[in-house]
Amino acid sequence: MHLTKEEEQMLDGEQGYAIQKSMEILVALGRIYRAEKLIRVGSVQVAGVSYHNLGDAGLEFLNKLAKDGKVKVLTTLNPAGMDLEDWRKLGISEEFAEKQNLVIEAFRKMGIIISCTCTPYLIGNLPTYGEHIAWSESSAVTFANSIIGARTNREGGPSALAAAFVGKTPYYGLHLEENRVPDTHVDVKAKLKTLSDYGALGYSIGKKVQNKIPYITGIEDADLDKLKTFCASVVTYGAKPLFYMKGITPGSEKQRLPKESIIIQDTDIKEAYESINDDVEAIDFVCLGCPHTSIREIAEIANLLSNRKVSPNTELWIATSRSMKQLADKRSYTELIEKAGGKFACDTCMAVAPLKGRFRSVATTSAKGCYYSRHNDMKTKLGSLKECLEAAVTGKWS
Repeated sequence: MHLTKEEEQMLDGEQGYAIQKSMEILVALGRIYRAEKLIRVGSVQVAGVSYHNLGDAGLEFLNKLAKDGKVKVLTTLNPAGMDLEDWRKLGISEEFAEKQNLVIEAFRKMGIIISCTCTPYLIGNLPTYGEHIAWSESSAVTFANSIIGARTNREGGPSALAAAFVGKTPYYGLHLEENRVPDTHVDVKAKLKTLSDYGALGYSIGKKVQNKIPYITGIEDADLDKLKTFCASVVTYGAKPLFYMKGITPGSEKQRLPKESIIIQDTDIKEAYESINDDVEAIDFVCLGCPHTSIREIAEIANLLSNRKVSPNTELWIATSRSMKQLADKRSYTELIEKAGGKFACDTCMAVAPLKGRFRSVATTSAKGCYYSRHNDMKTKLGSLKECLEAAVTGKWS
């Protein structure tokens, strides 16, 4: 891999420990994937923020980097393990909160925007079509590649942070035009209505294409919330973090229809629900916002909860960015939701919060959320927004 004179100086430690360590990571990646050079990136999104995932070893590493490391490009953070302001109301321990705050302080010293969201494109980190970036949260990476048309690999937390310090990333993988060609034609003949239907579609396609890039036809219309839900699901269950959707995503009109083809029928969507949904009736946790809820979703939640009360046996979380919560405050959505007994979980989500052992079952609109909830030993139910809120009110799945 060719390095410029400045890059060699970075690798030799002439610009400090954080830059040197970052260059070591980037050069190692470049050599593994046979990148010819490093390229500049417009922004970075860093995962590995929750203390639940980092532990003390991760915190120690971040503190070392924070001593002399400052990011060179716009850099935002993935969700943390708790609401940074109202963590007590979500049942987070003092010990965990103390450690999580130390993690956040380390990132703050680096000059990173403490956004704590998996939807950075909704709060100001919005790349342009064709722009090279280095993002590390799977649903955000898929959204950036597919819906925006930016270019990023699915970075790990350390490699994304390294790219932020250096302002560059190795030129390989999905940064290259030849690696962005679809492999499989997916003809969707199933009827999709709800948010969760798009999660089920992502499950079905992800399982069928397995590490390939799908070119999807048959979907005439899909709004932002359905697309972000699909992005989260399709990559979680096996596809590469890039797809084309004819007539909807940028660049789809330039691609040729792949020879390999599969069809998604109503029966495939039904099978996806059957695979994700466990045999459970009582629901003690309803979590909405994986990826984080948009202001439009929050408005719909507030409307559906009007004059209703969450069951005393069930906890309802609305996971979202703090920016979306502030908009909800101004529109009185927060007041309506909290009056009904719902709780906002800003800065965090069901995938990274320390939830193991706290809940037995969860209802959600997110197929990705179900995947991670099973890792936390929860029974899962995937359904529409209306079905999930009904479970929150009644305490059971009907």
